[in-house]
Amino acid sequence: MTGNPHILVVDDDAEIRSLLARYLGGQGFRVTTAQDRRECLARVADAPPDLIVLDVMLPDGTGLEICRGLQDQRPRIPVILLTALKEDVDRIVGLEIGADDYLGKPFNPRELTARIRAVLRRSGGDEPPQPAGSYLFAGFRVLPDQRRVVAGGADIDLTGAEFDLLMAFLVRPGRVLSRDLLLDLTQGRDRDPLDRSIDVLMSRLRRKLATDAVPAVFKTVRNGGYQLAVPVAVEAPGP
Repeated sequence: MTGNPHILVVDDDAEIRSLLARYLGGQGFRVTTAQDRRECLARVADAPPDLIVLDVMLPDGTGLEICRGLQDQRPRIPVILLTALKEDVDRIVGLEIGADDYLGKPFNPRELTARIRAVLRRSGGDEPPQPAGSYLFAGFRVLPDQRRVVAGGADIDLTGAEFDLLMAFLVRPGRVLSRDLLLDLTQGRDRDPLDRSIDVLMSRLRRKLATDAVPAVFKTVRNGGYQLAVPVAVEAPGP
């Protein structure tokens, strides 16, 4: 990414669009807005943003439908969903279909800004690649500097949140990691007692990394959390 990150704010509330456009613009972002699904898709086709802040409820569809449709977009566009506080089901479904984070309404614009920066960091969108080695486990090769997971010469398509979750285990091989610790490591926030985001991400990651040879890469530890159940080898970066 060069220049200021481009953020697309999609919300049918004109006051919220105006507030976020002013605030995020003052934080160094380039901001465009859309009021509904049709306008959002037109904006994406015209000039793909670096991240979309997407309201779940829109007058001509849902943010979940948009999020699902964006999964085939390349390069993939990170999404932060805006949901009403009681829309827990929508949050879970959003994470399952590829959203990178969510924020309940009403929200503080400062928290949204922090979430945007965190997601951009996870997606590699606001910092240059750093030299790193690679991690080998269960037939997979993980290249942290490129944020890639490769198996049999083919890339495994992970979201930014899924990749960060995997890295939390790879740099701590064999350790049992609690849900609270995983949430802090991957999303930089404390866990709400009803927050199921880590469980949803673990379920997606398990499904994407399951193979005939190693069907269970991760182990669930009762009252403990999760553990990477296979050996990890680390290759030093080349000269």
